[in-house]
Amino acid sequence: MKITRRGIVLGAMSAPLAAPFVGRAQTWPSGIIKIIVPFPPGGSVDPIARMVQPAMQQKLNATMIIENKPGASGSVGTGQVAKSAPDGNTWLFCFDTHAVNPYLLNLNFDTVKDLDPVMLIGTAPNVLATHPSRPYKSFKDVVAAAKVKPDTITYATIGSGSVGHLTMTLLAERAGCKLVHVPYRGGGPAMNDAIAGHVDLIIGSAALVMPQVAGKTIVPIMQTGKTRISSLPDVPTAIENGFANFESYAWWGVWAPAGTPKPIIDKFAAALGEALRDPVVSKNLTQNLQITLLTGNAQEESKFLAAQMALWGPVVKENSIKSD
Repeated sequence: MKITRRGIVLGAMSAPLAAPFVGRAQTWPSGIIKIIVPFPPGGSVDPIARMVQPAMQQKLNATMIIENKPGASGSVGTGQVAKSAPDGNTWLFCFDTHAVNPYLLNLNFDTVKDLDPVMLIGTAPNVLATHPSRPYKSFKDVVAAAKVKPDTITYATIGSGSVGHLTMTLLAERAGCKLVHVPYRGGGPAMNDAIAGHVDLIIGSAALVMPQVAGKTIVPIMQTGKTRISSLPDVPTAIENGFANFESYAWWGVWAPAGTPKPIIDKFAAALGEALRDPVVSKNLTQNLQITLLTGNAQEESKFLAAQMALWGPVVKENSIKSD
């Protein structure tokens, strides 16, 4: 290999930048660890972070604080992490919008290149539900009614470009019917209108929908996992409704600024995995939020993100979907 003066100069310039973070892996953690949650308190991402915080602090013998940095479907807080130093002191806990935002928004960071995967926490199917006053007992009923009267049946989601919105867009396309999307700024407002009967349907993660299903204020008619979840044993999947290979999930994961040393990522992931497996935390996540815990490693998370981007990116583009 030919060594040039320019190569020597560039190497000298880059080495001092990388060295401090590589060396830091041996002494980490030191200082305060920040968990950035790019959504408001409440929801599902924030509770997960707060559930694991105490056990992780004890395991790592470090102070850990959670900062909510909401805005633009989670991209504001995510961008902050992407531009943070890769020193192990800043981490991102995020939601399924992470895979959609690159196609929906003009981001000032690269979702893949500027963030390193840490752990795929888990997934939950989306659930389609209706108001008890509506006549729909199944999604086939919805499709049949929509074909008779196109653009009259309404469905609520947590926002334009959300996975729920994209799920219904794809399902309606495959079913050959036209539904009316009613976007809201979050699950709370969407669910309030669904309960009040102001919309015909609502689609959201099982975490959002199940409490109201239990209260019988809404009625589930379809779920979008590969198989039925135990809490909805009588509700068929989209696959069972004739949509071959159709799966749609809410999901939660953790990322770090690109370049964070692998020993630091591994140590953080080990502490997180142990916290998630705590019996009380695990029960809260699986029963209250209906999450299937995966605790997938960095490679698994990277592959999962790529698959989600490949799935939803074309749906955004082909249907000219815009953010709220």
